Amino acid sequence: MPIRFGTDGWRAVISDEFTFANLRHVAKAIADHLLETREDSTAPVVVGFDTRFLSDRYALEVSRVLADSGLPVYLSKSDCPTPALAYAIRHLGALGGIMITASHNPPRYNGIKFKACHGGPAMSDETRRIEEILEQNLANDRLPTTEGLALSNLDQEYQGVVRFDPMPAYLAHVRTLVDFEAIGASGLRVAVDPMYGAGRGYISAFLREGGCKVIELHGEMNPGFAGIHPEPIERNLGDLIATMRRGRYDLGLATDGDADRIGAVDAKGNFVDAHRIFSLTLRHLVEERQGQGAVVKTVSTTQLLNRLSQHYGLPLYETPVGFNHICDLILKKDVLIGGEESGGITIKGHIPDGDGILMGLLLVELLAYQHKPLDEVIAELMQEFGEFYYGRNDVHTQAFDKKELTRRLTEEAPNRILQHRVVRVNNSDGVKYLLDDDSWLLIRPSGTEPVLRIYAEAQNRQEVQQLLAAGTSLAHL
Repeated sequence: MPIRFGTDGWRAVISDEFTFANLRHVAKAIADHLLETREDSTAPVVVGFDTRFLSDRYALEVSRVLADSGLPVYLSKSDCPTPALAYAIRHLGALGGIMITASHNPPRYNGIKFKACHGGPAMSDETRRIEEILEQNLANDRLPTTEGLALSNLDQEYQGVVRFDPMPAYLAHVRTLVDFEAIGASGLRVAVDPMYGAGRGYISAFLREGGCKVIELHGEMNPGFAGIHPEPIERNLGDLIATMRRGRYDLGLATDGDADRIGAVDAKGNFVDAHRIFSLTLRHLVEERQGQGAVVKTVSTTQLLNRLSQHYGLPLYETPVGFNHICDLILKKDVLIGGEESGGITIKGHIPDGDGILMGLLLVELLAYQHKPLDEVIAELMQEFGEFYYGRNDVHTQAFDKKELTRRLTEEAPNRILQHRVVRVNNSDGVKYLLDDDSWLLIRPSGTEPVLRIYAEAQNRQEVQQLLAAGTSLAHL
C-alpha cells in the first residue's frame, strides 16, 4: 500500500505497515524535501517522540536518516508533547520537525507528524510533495542505508545529532500566555490525567509550582496505555470522572497521547467537551483579557462560537476538518483563537497548532478569574447564548464513491430536517446542513477508510440523536 499523509501526518499499525523500513523511507523523503527547499544550510530539524511502544527507537532512526542526509538534528532527550516540539521548531529556527506519535489513536498504532518551520502542521502541498519524493525514491532505489539501525544507548552520540530538552523553552513561553498569579492565588484543586501520554508531568508541575493542590493520574510510563485509547473523551476518562465525583477537586483535565488535545471534567464528575472549552476560552479571552481577533473553527465545531463571535463583533472563519486549515488562516490573519471539535485549540501569540497543555492551564485561569464552579460558568454561558449539545456516529460501510455521495447530498438537499428548515448547505468538507435554529447535521466521509462520520448539534440531547439518525438515513449506503 502507498504511504499517504492524512490531515495530520502518517499513521499505521506497528509491525504491519509502520515498520523501521517504511519509517526510513518516509524520513528520507522528508529530508529530501527539506534539502530542496531550505535557504539556511545550518538550520536544524527537530525530532521528538511520545510514550508509545518503540517511539524512542523510531525517533533515533529518523534522526540518523536525517543526519546521514546532511541535516543537523536536535533530538529530544526523552518523550515530549507535540506542542513542546512545535515550539522548539520556532525557538531554534528549525527547518521543521518530526514527531513520532499516533496522537490519540489506539496503542497498536504509531505514526509521524511533520511540522513546518512555523511550528504548525505542514500544508497539503508540502505533504503531497513528500509523497511524490517517496514514490520517486522507491522507484529509483534511492533508499536510506540500514547501517546504525536502532542505537543501543539512547545517550549514545551520533554525528550530526544533538540531544536536547525542549521543555524549559516551552514552559518559559507558556508562562507569558497564562496568568500564574491568579492561578496561584485561587487555591484551586486540580486532578490531571495525561492518559499515560507525553503530557505527563507538564500541567501538574506548572500548577504545583503555582500553589495548587494537584493529583496526577496515569502519569507513569505505559506504552500500551493500559489498553485505553489515549483520547480525552468521556468513554475513556472513567478514572478521572470517578476521582472528580469523590468531591475533593475543583477541576479535572485530560490530554491525549501527545498532549495536543484537551478534555475536562467538572467538580461534579460531568464531562466537558472541547466545544464548551473552546467557547468558554473565547469568552474569557475577550471579557477578562480584552482580546481581539478572528475566531477560526472547523466545520464540525459548535455553532455556539458563531453566536459568541457575532456578540463580540469578531470575524469568524469555518474551515474543513484538519488543523492545517486552521494553521493556514492563523499565518495569514489576525486570529485570537482557533481550534476543532477534537480538542486541538490554540490562541494568539502561541504556535499555530493545538495545545492541550496550554488550554488546560487557561481553563484553570478562567476558574481563578470567575471564582465559581465550572458547571455554574457553563450554565451562565448557555443561559446567555443558548444551549447546544453535540454528538457523532462513525458508520462503517463498504467502499463507496465519496465524490458521488457529496454530490448527491448537495444536489438532493432536503428542505427540512426534523421540524427545522434547512437554511444553508456547506459542502467544503462532506455536506453540512445548517438549520433555522442554529442546529446542524454534517455527513462527512473519512479521508482514509470506508467510514462515514455523522456529526450533529442541537439544543437538546434528544434532537441530537434524531439528527444523527436522519444523517444515516440520508446517506443510505
